[in-house]
Amino acid sequence: MSSREDILNSIRGIQREPKPLPDVPDFRMNSDLVKQFTVSLTGNKAEVMDASAFESWIKTCGMNRIFSSVSGYKRLSTVTLPEDPHDLENLQLAILEGQFGVAENGAIWLEDAQLPHRAMPFITEHLVLVLSKERLVENMHQAYEKIGAAHSGFGLFIAGPSKTADIEQSLVIGAHGAKSLRVVLV
Repeated sequence: MSSREDILNSIRGIQREPKPLPDVPDFRMNSDLVKQFTVSLTGNKAEVMDASAFESWIKTCGMNRIFSSVSGYKRLSTVTLPEDPHDLENLQLAILEGQFGVAENGAIWLEDAQLPHRAMPFITEHLVLVLSKERLVENMHQAYEKIGAAHSGFGLFIAGPSKTADIEQSLVIGAHGAKSLRVVLV
């Protein structure tokens, strides 16, 4: 028997008493989810608006390279979806649908079904996520339960525009992705 096997057998032979897993506390919020979600997103440097405010904003934003995968806003698309995501390099605005949002931190879950190309939320200059108010959960515990064992090839939480801060503590927004995030609550 090798020394590796000796070590592994010694470890397997250790008598341990079983210990129960700790109880997970109930982290429920006793507040208005929409209000908490809005506060969290605002703190993350994102903007929250309703559908009418978004319609007003889109008329004055001056962007002409727009792609929308959201059925209610497909009419705004001026760019057709290319085969190669590299062809999206000049995309000014992407409008995507969020699957659900987390009130405690403003994170919005997206997965393959909402992403025509995985690069879209990162390659666009500005990002708009459309989310139903009924699809808000209170905290990340509930979010992970919602994701559960569902199989998706790709998924991510987005909680604001891209940002970074260097050792001089200078905040730079739009450093690695979208310069702005607007969330349209419907």
